[in-house]
Amino acid sequence: MQLTEQRHYRLFWMLLAQYSGRVPGLFVVVKKKNFFTMPETVEDKANLELYLPHPEVRGMTRLNREAFKRTVVVPVLKVKKEIVNTLLKSLKHTVLQRPGLKRVVEDPEDEDSRLVILDPHKISEFSLGESDQEVLKQLNVHPEVSKYNLELTYENFKSEEILRAVLPEGQEVTSGFSRVGHIAHLNLRDHQLPYRHLIGQVIIDKNPGITCVVNKTSIIDSTYRNFQMEVLAGERNLVTKVKENNITYELDFSKVYWNPRLSTEHGRIVELLKPSDVLFDVFAGIGPFAIPAAKKKCRVFANDLNPESYSWLLRNCKLNKVDNKIKAFNMDGRDFLLGPVREELSRELPLLKEEQKTSFHIVMNLPALAIEFLDVFQHLLAGEPCSAAGLPTVHCYGFSKHDDPAKDVRERAEASLGTSLDGRCSTYLVRNVAPNKEMLCISFQIPAEVLYKRPCPDGGKEPLWHLDFGLHRLLFQAGPTSLALWATPAVWQ
Repeated sequence: MQLTEQRHYRLFWMLLAQYSGRVPGLFVVVKKKNFFTMPETVEDKANLELYLPHPEVRGMTRLNREAFKRTVVVPVLKVKKEIVNTLLKSLKHTVLQRPGLKRVVEDPEDEDSRLVILDPHKISEFSLGESDQEVLKQLNVHPEVSKYNLELTYENFKSEEILRAVLPEGQEVTSGFSRVGHIAHLNLRDHQLPYRHLIGQVIIDKNPGITCVVNKTSIIDSTYRNFQMEVLAGERNLVTKVKENNITYELDFSKVYWNPRLSTEHGRIVELLKPSDVLFDVFAGIGPFAIPAAKKKCRVFANDLNPESYSWLLRNCKLNKVDNKIKAFNMDGRDFLLGPVREELSRELPLLKEEQKTSFHIVMNLPALAIEFLDVFQHLLAGEPCSAAGLPTVHCYGFSKHDDPAKDVRERAEASLGTSLDGRCSTYLVRNVAPNKEMLCISFQIPAEVLYKRPCPDGGKEPLWHLDFGLHRLLFQAGPTSLALWATPAVWQ
């Protein structure tokens, strides 16, 4: 065939492919020599549409998998079956690379040959480039590119492709979710709610191991840290098992708080601990800080107000064989700090010696409220302060929508403590929770002047203006009357 004839022949097929699917009754039948593809109706508007489901699925709210079927034209090479693997390696950048789609199919006309599907996005006008043609020449493969009608079904499309085709054009598509064992947790937006059951089923179909999809229907309750949810698809079993940092936890996702996005943060804090350290976990949940700390041979005191969290904490302690290393409590966080934490610190800190390496850590992971609990540390202990190295380290979490979230969290912590933390704390960005909302962790050793209430020499009540506490403490705590008194010359005489 002369060059001019080849161009005319190629132009004919381009025009035919372009209008197939647009003109009623017109379909493409490709027949060259002995090669004949299945006589299917073809929707080959453009190669870029290869991975788009059928346009008629737009607006679907009840999943109909059959409606996603479509047939597209793709380029293929006819190759002897014994050299297929060699060809796939040599043309790896040209061969179709699409998960779920076969790259090699049977040749219906020749059992000794196979059809290798090429990537239509990389084959211009169904012809190979010079470098690819040179490869074929070396392998003694005819460079003629044929057309093949490839049937695509629901199984061949990715979840985001399906949802993009179904939801109204131009609207945000949600295919991401948090996975908690066999449960997928979504936070759908209002415009996605009419499609929520379809979205749930697609996620189950496309993610092996997911058998239940839920959508949060209310904000997290700051008391027990759980939320209302709707089961969108699959089984209604919300008791599940998760594995984080090589530790297994069991939980009822509808009754306790669990966030897989905090896995790295749990590991970061536990990494700071040494064997024999003491950890007080004020808002312990089901134990993602407490249990790995106990596994590290730390002494652990873990507390949670939610009775369900407390119950699952006990269960997970037994599951991980650390129930004899963790003292668990079901109390309000403030009562836990004023009770067991104060008692343990009062007993242990005076016994600390300079050569001892034991550190005390207090984790307060309740970002909506934890900073408000920091005032408990004011004068929590009595007597002479321990060494600076023995002062407990607090890791307190908080949310911030401020332009400077680190500064915002520090200033709020300072207001609760009644002292400045300038140069005495560090802040760590844990994650972005929502647009303009960050979760941070502020860590600091409790200053001795905050933690200890020293008795006055005369046994009387300690005056607010006692300079041992520093002027910064006075400014935070003094009311108007005390400030006026402090400002008079008589106070300084």
